[in-house]
Amino acid sequence: MPSGLYGLCGHGGPPEQPVLLDDRCTGRCWNGMANEPRAQLRALRGPRVLTLVAVQFSIVVICMLATLLVALQVQHTSIREETGERTLAVAMSLAELPAVVDAVGEPDAGDTLQPIADLVAESAGVDYVVITDDEGIRITHPVPERRGEMVSTDPSVALGGETFVGSEVGTVGPTLRAKVPVWRDGVVVGTASVGILESSISAQLEDRIWQVVPWVIGAGLFGLACAAGVSLVLGRRFDHLAVAAQELETQRRLSAALREQTHEFSNRLHVLFGLIEVDERGEALEYIRTLTPVDSLAADPELEQALSDAPVRIRAILAAASARLCEHGGQLHADVESDDRAVLELIFDDDAATVLSNLVGNATEAVEAQGARGIVRVAVEAAPSGLRMQVDDSGPGVPEELRSQITEVGFSTKETQTMGGLAIPRGVGLGLVRRLAREHGGDLVISDSELGGARFVATLSSAGASGAGGSSEAPTAGRIAP
Repeated sequence: MPSGLYGLCGHGGPPEQPVLLDDRCTGRCWNGMANEPRAQLRALRGPRVLTLVAVQFSIVVICMLATLLVALQVQHTSIREETGERTLAVAMSLAELPAVVDAVGEPDAGDTLQPIADLVAESAGVDYVVITDDEGIRITHPVPERRGEMVSTDPSVALGGETFVGSEVGTVGPTLRAKVPVWRDGVVVGTASVGILESSISAQLEDRIWQVVPWVIGAGLFGLACAAGVSLVLGRRFDHLAVAAQELETQRRLSAALREQTHEFSNRLHVLFGLIEVDERGEALEYIRTLTPVDSLAADPELEQALSDAPVRIRAILAAASARLCEHGGQLHADVESDDRAVLELIFDDDAATVLSNLVGNATEAVEAQGARGIVRVAVEAAPSGLRMQVDDSGPGVPEELRSQITEVGFSTKETQTMGGLAIPRGVGLGLVRRLAREHGGDLVISDSELGGARFVATLSSAGASGAGGSSEAPTAGRIAP
């Protein structure tokens, strides 16, 4: 089996089989464990924010209406109290005027008191002023026809020497009025009544309310703006918490699934080890065929010839890729060059196998859709200074604007796949290849291939391997140029 980075991607077989992770396809996505929760939250954030703002707007409107009602009640009470005090003050002042006290009860009292009543009504801003005698007969009235008639409301309180302030319905309509007695020599000789129409009070209340409304609306808008700002800030924080919680749950479930897969894969390896240990090569191959969709891992004659002197790891990786390509009608060409097979065996370690298997796996998948036109070409050059691995394919290639991003861990152009409801991690393979190459003093270079697709060149320096903690013991030299 090819050595390298394996994952649960589902490429080349059922989802439960371990296969190579790759990074190239026709779409773009982020690591399934991280990007999908963020994408879902971004999709929901707009409607959620609008709903939250709508709720806040409704609350603010309700609060504004409640404030207006309270303000209306307060202003109504205040205006009535002020109006009652004003009418009472005018009535008492009128009842204490010497001209009024002397004229009440006289035969020509109307001629004397009517001009005084009109002047007081105009100067005090009240709607009527009525003066009566000790029997409740009107001496003055704003309507001439009403003079000399009995008052329309009960005058007993004022005639009894008490003051009255309240609302009553008289000949001019509903009014808030004050009635006071007129005293002369300690005897009540009449009454003075001053009133303001309820309609005037309502108009005054309306004016007061319109003075308050702009302030209430301004305060409401300010509160709404502040609430929306706070909601946006808190929303982002809650989004981050939600993303973290979803990622944690996904990682927990994926970890459990991977533990199960690891256990199953370990069991399969034990079976293979047992078959090989008892020299049952045919049974081992047949068992492998039950686990992989390919009919055979045998390479074509040309490939066998090209790999005749290659290390077993390289043969295994390329044979598996060739079998996968043959299943779709494609071809794999390989060229392994080394001045010294022992050097190649020595420096082609686990890291080199990981790099080659990922590059070949990516190229194989890139050309699968082309069928018989799919071609993958692999060249491995070994020298005491290190390894140079070049993989060309006839696939769609890698756009130049994505070449700097495609080697970043987590970035992938493949669509997210799931296994048992879990998103499968993407964007790992090429990131790992670049990291291993740089740890070994080399690098990964991406360019256009003459086959029409992409060319990946990975170099691993023997000098860099020992410095990076690798296991290579080959002679050290300068870095191989890509």
